[in-house]
Amino acid sequence: MTLLAFGINHTTAPLHIRERLAFAPEEVVPALNAAKARACAREMAILSTCNRTEIYADCDRDPQALIDWLVEHSALSAPELASCQYIWEGDEALRHMMKVAGGLDSLVLGEPQILGQMKSAYTQAKEAGAVGGQLNTAFQQVFAVAKQVRSQTAIGQNPVSVAYTAVTLAQQIFSDLKEDTALLIGAGETIELVARHLAEQGVKHIIVANRTLGRAQELAGQYNGEAVLLADIPEVLERADIVISSTASQLPLLGKGAVESALKKRKHKPIFMLDIAVPRDIEAEVGELADVYLYTVDDLHAVIDENRKSREDAANRALEIIEQGVDAYRREQRALGSVDTIRAYRKKADQLREQELQKALKQLQAGGDADKVMAQLARNLTNKLLHAPTTALREASANGQYDTVRLAHNLFAITQEDLNNSENE
Repeated sequence: MTLLAFGINHTTAPLHIRERLAFAPEEVVPALNAAKARACAREMAILSTCNRTEIYADCDRDPQALIDWLVEHSALSAPELASCQYIWEGDEALRHMMKVAGGLDSLVLGEPQILGQMKSAYTQAKEAGAVGGQLNTAFQQVFAVAKQVRSQTAIGQNPVSVAYTAVTLAQQIFSDLKEDTALLIGAGETIELVARHLAEQGVKHIIVANRTLGRAQELAGQYNGEAVLLADIPEVLERADIVISSTASQLPLLGKGAVESALKKRKHKPIFMLDIAVPRDIEAEVGELADVYLYTVDDLHAVIDENRKSREDAANRALEIIEQGVDAYRREQRALGSVDTIRAYRKKADQLREQELQKALKQLQAGGDADKVMAQLARNLTNKLLHAPTTALREASANGQYDTVRLAHNLFAITQEDLNNSENE
């Protein structure tokens, strides 16, 4: 197995590149099938979030085939992708996956959502038949280590999410949220967290706009809010002081014209807008309007850097846990190399046991003395099991292969005391 981790993220690629390489949920399974065939990969999973698109694969072929497929899929040029991509193989790939799952590679250090997103990517790939034994083992180790990171470090005890950071940024624009109305576009996990943080800060009113009204009503109902469909956004936009959007739409949901119209009705009272989605939900041209403070996920860095400094000790401890996890996985993979040998040796031993057992049973049926028959059975079985290794050891010693002799001490658990006792017999 050659474990491969390939991708781009918020530190290597700007937003306009990331949104061109993003996969909508319904695109993932067809993409998995196409990429596996093109790259000749045995197993594969795709993780696509607002901050990263990554492909994890088990393949023997040069990763260039996978890169060529991505260029075709995304309409990115090869130089554009090459300028921001990263490729990890083997232990480095596993280490990277653990950092991602543990929140150490996130825009917000230690943010908790990425682990759930990676688990969803794994589950989707497994249900599509794209994940088998090898990649499954890698993912299970990744999830186990991520759990340790979150339970044994301050990162897990005091998580800060993109949603929390979004609300913090809104507070910098509107110092008191108690008089403000927030329009939340989407009803996924990120928006759910945003709603919770806004409610904790005492926001006056929450409006949730979503593709399906039922889900919007479910979320808005938790905060005595209001639910509308995406098509109704222009009608409620004039009431919104804060607009935060995070959907999986492949096209913008909010354009410059709709916002201009709302501003006129608001008599140009400012609106804070934060577009967390990738691809973007709000057209970039909206930011040109004088009374709009438009931010994207890439603009959260300043707020996030303050959080990062206070979490560096926890991050260092998390890295230690990850190194231990990589070492444990490496040892497990090396141990798998002995499975066939152990299985073959056990089969051979079972055959010898069965042969000697049948001989003993025949002797007992013929009236042989039971004690003598059992003693002969034990003696014959011991001799036959030891014949091949003892012959090989004599040959190794005669040829000066003392490393082989020392290895036999470990294999057969022979101590120095055992050696001394054998010399005294």
